[in-house]
Amino acid sequence: MQPIKLFILQMYFLCRILSATARAADQPNPCRLLPGRNGERKGSADMPKILSAHDAVRQYIHDGDTVTFGGFASGLMHPESILRALEERARNGEGPHGLTALYAAGQGDSDSRGLNHLGVEGLCRRVIGGHWGLSPKLGRLCAENKLAGSNLPQGVIAQLFRDIAAGKPGVITHVGLGTFVDPRLEGGKLNDAARAAGDVVKLIELEGEEKLFYPAIPIQVAILRASYADTRGNCTFQREGVYAEALAQAQAAHNSGGRVIVQVEKVVSYGCLDARLIRLPGIYVDALVVARPENHMQTFGTQYDPAFSGEIRTPLNALSPLPMGTRKIIARRAAMELTPCAVTNLGIGMPEGVASVAAEEGLESMVLTTEVGAVGGVPAGGMDFGAATNVDCILEQPVQFDFYDGGGLDTAFLGLAQMDGDGNVNVSKFGPKIAGCGGFINITQNAKKVVYCGTFTAGGLEVSAADGTLKLLREGKVKKLVRQVEQVTFAGRYAIKHNQPVLYITERAVFALTPEGVALKEVAPGVDIQRDILDQMEFTPVITDVTTMDSRIFREERMGLAQQNPSSSGTTQEQEVKQCLFGK
Repeated sequence: MQPIKLFILQMYFLCRILSATARAADQPNPCRLLPGRNGERKGSADMPKILSAHDAVRQYIHDGDTVTFGGFASGLMHPESILRALEERARNGEGPHGLTALYAAGQGDSDSRGLNHLGVEGLCRRVIGGHWGLSPKLGRLCAENKLAGSNLPQGVIAQLFRDIAAGKPGVITHVGLGTFVDPRLEGGKLNDAARAAGDVVKLIELEGEEKLFYPAIPIQVAILRASYADTRGNCTFQREGVYAEALAQAQAAHNSGGRVIVQVEKVVSYGCLDARLIRLPGIYVDALVVARPENHMQTFGTQYDPAFSGEIRTPLNALSPLPMGTRKIIARRAAMELTPCAVTNLGIGMPEGVASVAAEEGLESMVLTTEVGAVGGVPAGGMDFGAATNVDCILEQPVQFDFYDGGGLDTAFLGLAQMDGDGNVNVSKFGPKIAGCGGFINITQNAKKVVYCGTFTAGGLEVSAADGTLKLLREGKVKKLVRQVEQVTFAGRYAIKHNQPVLYITERAVFALTPEGVALKEVAPGVDIQRDILDQMEFTPVITDVTTMDSRIFREERMGLAQQNPSSSGTTQEQEVKQCLFGK
């Protein structure tokens, strides 16, 4: 090509580039600037601010905001430092006021940490949560009608964050039908203030079937937690025991035009973090708060255990067995319902003991899961509840509930606080005390089989077990098998309609749900049916084909469940495990 022609061609393309640049200068860059709340403009690629917890609260949380809080149960993924600052400012009269709090899992220590920080009169005008029992200070304000309190299924709220992020109208599901969440009963409203505030769930019909519709709620602020963040806000969860629904919450707030504040252990330079570990991208994050170690514990019971975050594995024999007592007796009978390679869920409280019994008995092939996302391993209990050791993987909570809601659970073990003759179970409300349903409704309505675990009576019950028999030393003052439950957390008729097998296991008797009602199936050796069972109930069960509970349950030595007697197929459980794992 001749030099003059090449020069003309170069000048032509240079003019085109300059012209395009000039036009772009007159227009906003959608990649760099996004409209924010109150007319502000936020740069998605801008570096987040690194602030103190108090400054983050002051700058980003305003009166009347809808705020979502990340975390699960005993402090897992909970941004304690920011919640402390929020409480301190509220108590000092510095605001904010009239917040709407939205969260999936309850978070607290039943005392002062977690969502108990929200228990300041005037701080919240409305609270919509999945569980209330771990935050009694918040529950007290609800009971006193000083805020509008609603309780919805934990899994529904976790999934709702994704639908808010996606701009969808809300969640449409069968979860909650027939329970207190159903608008035909209570609609999830816990007090008069909630009833005055309006519906949070609606009954609809979709292609001839009843469904519940949970409308989307725009979010102004998401308060979350991560392990490390870089200077551009990219966050890792590598030292966390769960991932909860932090990603969905961040997306929901961001796409609602809101703000995302993340509490972290450390902030490092951009490029220092392994991209494979980043679970929350910096484009969602507005502010980072570096917390002190005491406000960034892995759980409220443990500062940090690498086994909880899946970094190491703990030998099963290092887990302490349960001492003999009602808890172990019930857990042992429940563990007999475990089958090789069955996917299971263990609820909080009494069912947690099933994991300990499974470990003690060497039932290593049981696939135990938690609703917050652990698959495999052994779920932890007490102040570590929600974490697990020796897991195969950790999923996000909304994903786990997708699996649960679709019928993926083979067996679920849940607590038994109150039951009636129709098989209804209440674990969510007792007089003025609000516990909440948590993931109970998602789990119990959808598992292929449900096993309820709890003592026969409450309030001072004492028993002893020796030589294969049970002795009742002192009867509990409170009857739990009542004429009608105070609140329907599990609907027996819904289970019957869907042919769902249901067992109710206590230390002295085992019941099953039948179309005719609750039936007595097993009685502990040493127990009198009339005196110790029927006289301690407010309804009369169906009584046919009653057998004696396995005497091994009431002995100190191991039961030998992994090498139990041959099944009808002629194989032991140990052989069934090998067939399940290796196909042989």
